[in-house]
Amino acid sequence: MPLRQPWVSASGGFAVREGRLIKLETDAGLIGYGDCAPLPQAGTENLECADSRLAAWAKELPGMSPEAALNQLGAATAGAPAARCGIETAVLDLLAQQAGLSLARWLNPCSPSVVKVNAMIGCLDRQAIARALAAVKAGFSVLKLKVGMALPKEEIALLREMVDGLPPGISLRLDANCAWDMGAAEDFLGALSGLPVESVEDPLANPDVLGLSRLQAAVPFSLAADESLLKIGEDALIDCLSVRRIILKPMVQGGVLPALSLARRAQAADLECVVTTTVDSAAGTFAALHLAVAVANGLAHGLSTSAWLASDLGCAPQPIESRMKLGAGAGLGFALG
Repeated sequence: MPLRQPWVSASGGFAVREGRLIKLETDAGLIGYGDCAPLPQAGTENLECADSRLAAWAKELPGMSPEAALNQLGAATAGAPAARCGIETAVLDLLAQQAGLSLARWLNPCSPSVVKVNAMIGCLDRQAIARALAAVKAGFSVLKLKVGMALPKEEIALLREMVDGLPPGISLRLDANCAWDMGAAEDFLGALSGLPVESVEDPLANPDVLGLSRLQAAVPFSLAADESLLKIGEDALIDCLSVRRIILKPMVQGGVLPALSLARRAQAADLECVVTTTVDSAAGTFAALHLAVAVANGLAHGLSTSAWLASDLGCAPQPIESRMKLGAGAGLGFALG
């Protein structure tokens, strides 16, 4: 799926999203869909590895009930998280349809039907100000920007210029994608004083528990771990409370269930959880939406990425004034076409 414009970050970029759409069908005629969209720079396997694992499951799963298929997948996600995510999503789609529930309600009977979402503005450049104003006009109040691709002082100047042109009540999420050493990170974070920053994601190129703890203690807003979560490990980050927020991506965590399990562990430790896509197809975006609804924490989630795609596999959930709402149907809600 080609993008309307390249996705650029300090950890690299891409102009096309590649993957596999998973389709499972029961003898009763139910169809379940899932998205396997590897993105190695985000922490998944490559497409060749995903294909190999999918081929193995294609031999193992036929003839099983959805319940048995889910058990066959197991809890292990190492090696091929995107492939597991695609298969698991399709199985969960079937199970939720059998129960007559949306996937979110199947995961969490007390989940709402609406979540708040942020706008993804892209990299912090001269055109970002216009994109931010367009997002605000569309009803968004939380804006996410990629930073760490220019000198910190240059990006701070752009941020201040942007904030001067934004109305009150707008908050910023900044994602550095592991761009800085400790000195540059301290300089950048310290220069954010007075700006409406809600969080800064992955500030350190070589993150560790002590370094992130030191940075978090020095700022009033949340530091968030995405790639840092993979580099340090879930247990270390949660046990040491080095940051205040973690980023959940079904494609990276190996599916909705592992991501939800991680969310519950993090919430028990009083950590914030934000669900984001990896710029997935409509099927993957639906999976992330159901996860965000099931997490049910009131935060804005990073689900509004379908607009970056020039083409898609079906109709993706669309934000209306910074909110996404689940449909009334059972299962995932994705339809091919």
